[in-house]
Amino acid sequence: MVGLKAPLAVTMGDPSGIGPELIHKSWLARHQHDIPSFFAIADPDLFDPAETAVLERPEDSLLVFKDKLPVFPLHLNKEARPGQPAPENSNVILEAIRTAHHFASEGKAAALVTAPVNKHILYDVGFTHPGQTEYLAELCHIAVEDTVMMLAAPQLRVIPLTIHIPLKDVASSITHDLILSRARTVLKALQRDFDIATPRLAVCGLNPHAGEDGHIGQEEENIIIPALNVLREQGFNVTGPLSADTLFHEGARQSYDAVLAMYHDQALIPLKTLDFYNGVNTTLGLPVIRTSPDHGTAYNIAGKNCADPRSMIAALKLAESQALNRARYDH
Repeated sequence: MVGLKAPLAVTMGDPSGIGPELIHKSWLARHQHDIPSFFAIADPDLFDPAETAVLERPEDSLLVFKDKLPVFPLHLNKEARPGQPAPENSNVILEAIRTAHHFASEGKAAALVTAPVNKHILYDVGFTHPGQTEYLAELCHIAVEDTVMMLAAPQLRVIPLTIHIPLKDVASSITHDLILSRARTVLKALQRDFDIATPRLAVCGLNPHAGEDGHIGQEEENIIIPALNVLREQGFNVTGPLSADTLFHEGARQSYDAVLAMYHDQALIPLKTLDFYNGVNTTLGLPVIRTSPDHGTAYNIAGKNCADPRSMIAALKLAESQALNRARYDH
């Protein structure tokens, strides 16, 4: 298989968290896991200078990656102390994201991989977004509602229809148009970024037993089923609404390529139960490819050299796969 023509851009995330450690460990595992060339957008002082190559141009990382960890330099305002987030570095954290987006948009990076950030220290510098996904949508001039968060692991891909809202607000947030928008974005991405010619999407019901024909709630009958009927009439392969308690076992997973769940935990609990360490967050609907490890900054273990890099490695591998698939699809 022909490899990427450009490296991946990896943001440092919060430098007081485990992001720099994950980047370093992923580079150390480059041969063992056949990791594609990448460069970190970070302060070079976060890494061992004997192992680091400071870049002037992103493309130079392709020349040095096998011997050195390539770093495109951004300098912190305050020395990073493990486990002690510094609001003074918030602007630099955001600058790393903007720089990665710029390189990906210009084709100087094949995709961007974002290390975890702490949104609370970013709020001090005027950051107004719920997370990096929404920030990237703004940078890409894409409406947030046109982007979709997918959590992907080798055994399962899941998409929460509603995300970070209280459980009591889920039912009122489920709409006909939201289901149509999310489903279309997912099905297109499965074709373009995952190389699935005729993708199959399974859709969860909201209520126990998917409502039992309206005996346990009306959301399936009034909202979900009419939306799925529209998708089927448009030629999409969608099934549901299906009861979430029987949708994720091994046999059921053979019948679909992804699951559209109604709320956050309905999607994430099965994925993290099946494969906690290899889950990846990928944003669908953007003009650039973005993946991220499916965990946070882990301040409690930062600096202790015990962070598990498997999710970061999986994010790098998925970014490579998506970039290659998209290039083939588009050309």
